[in-house]
Amino acid sequence: MSISIIGAGSVGRALAQAFARRGERVFIGVPDPAKYRAAVQALGELVRLGTTAEAIAAGDVVILAVPYAAAAAVARSVPDWQGRILVDATNPLAPGLAGLSVGTTTSGAEEIARAAHGARVVKAFNTTGAENMADSRYPGGAVFMPVCGDDGEARTHVVALATLIGFDAVDCGDLRTARYLEPFAMTWIHMAIKLGLGRRFAFARLQRGEPGAP
Repeated sequence: MSISIIGAGSVGRALAQAFARRGERVFIGVPDPAKYRAAVQALGELVRLGTTAEAIAAGDVVILAVPYAAAAAVARSVPDWQGRILVDATNPLAPGLAGLSVGTTTSGAEEIARAAHGARVVKAFNTTGAENMADSRYPGGAVFMPVCGDDGEARTHVVALATLIGFDAVDCGDLRTARYLEPFAMTWIHMAIKLGLGRRFAFARLQRGEPGAP
């Protein structure tokens, strides 16, 4: 499946870099390609740059790596996503990182799913920083990356993509789980930024015995 990323900010470039290092071709889409040409060229020949519409058309998997409001607008901009996997890597952050603007009875991911007609929406790549997406290697083990979505096949594919770039990706079930994953992202933001642990801080999963064992 071809990979497109909407957004050439720190998260979009970090994911593109990580996929390109594993030999995957990536199409980055932005409203003004000229503005980002030099930054994207630095990512290597496997990463292409074009408009948002061109990237959406080229991708079987489209990753939203822009602020939440912009991601919702992109979701609404396509009349029919025709079964594409749409990965929501955003968090509905309140101004000043004060919390989330959406939550409790819904989530940013669920709102994007309502706006993206015909898309198979999966939540992923939202619970850690861009530095960990560019390089997820830690001496103590892989960085935990929860994944959720209502379409099982789409979820499995995104788990595989996250695993490909070095994450300990875990299938967390349906899209309602994003109601927990977005606040979990705020935990990382609070600890990494507000408490000063730094952006090269991450969560890892530890487990005794086999999954599901008493």
